[in-house]
Amino acid sequence: MIEIDKNSGFCFGVVTAIRKAEEVLNSEGQLYCLGDIVHNAAEVERLRAKGLITITHEDLKSLNGVKVLLRAHGEPPSTYELARKNNIEIIDATCPVVLQLQQRIKDSYLNTAENSTKPTIIIYGKRGHAEVNGLVGQTSGEAIVVQDLGELDNVNLDGDIILYSQTTKSLDGFNKMVRKIADADRKGSFTYYDTICRQVANRMDKLRDFAENHDLIVFVAGTKSSNGKVLYSECKRVNPCTYMVAGSDEINPEWIVGAKTIGVCGATSTPHWLMEEVAGKLERYSSGEG
Repeated sequence: MIEIDKNSGFCFGVVTAIRKAEEVLNSEGQLYCLGDIVHNAAEVERLRAKGLITITHEDLKSLNGVKVLLRAHGEPPSTYELARKNNIEIIDATCPVVLQLQQRIKDSYLNTAENSTKPTIIIYGKRGHAEVNGLVGQTSGEAIVVQDLGELDNVNLDGDIILYSQTTKSLDGFNKMVRKIADADRKGSFTYYDTICRQVANRMDKLRDFAENHDLIVFVAGTKSSNGKVLYSECKRVNPCTYMVAGSDEINPEWIVGAKTIGVCGATSTPHWLMEEVAGKLERYSSGEG
């Protein structure tokens, strides 16, 4: 039996971004997108064939009078300023959860910018990630990005501290960071905000159950997906017979030997059509078609 996890696949932020992109592509045949619209090469290629052109921030500087889509990850204020300067029409697909977080960090920064004892704003997230770049941009680049507990050792924890999190980080990791700061021998206040997207965070428990109930798990995700790496690792921990693929061509038919139940799941950046393609290939291998 082969089952596709009904809780896997695009989160609503990615669904909205792709819907907005396709609306413009269907009517105009071309649209620029700042960075990969989603961290999945197969989906990026599907939309490229429809006319979506992926550009870099450096490319953006030379564009003028065109439409550019901002993906769900969000962008710093400097991107919007450049767009206004170059007469670029922004199709803003920033996830509402990310937009709200950007505003909260901006408010924290502005409300304390004139204080003589300005607090340190720490963001628990992946350094260089598009969402994190947008969050740091709300603080004029002053926020400190901490990727794990070890990096926290290099941060001066004295003084007032405000902690936020990238929306797709591990809830367990965030809670450990909170405890480490709270238990530190330090002076000053400590305020923290759990800003992890629950649609993403709640997938972890459901994914554990899914992985435990199958002999074999094939996890589908793009190599650039941070969320994919986290969810795959948890699947692997729960079920050692877990393999990660970017597409159906990476499936090894030897994996299915002896497996009575096979589960196919994926990241928040994995399109459902790709999981169906993988499931179809597994079905053919199972029936001996190859």
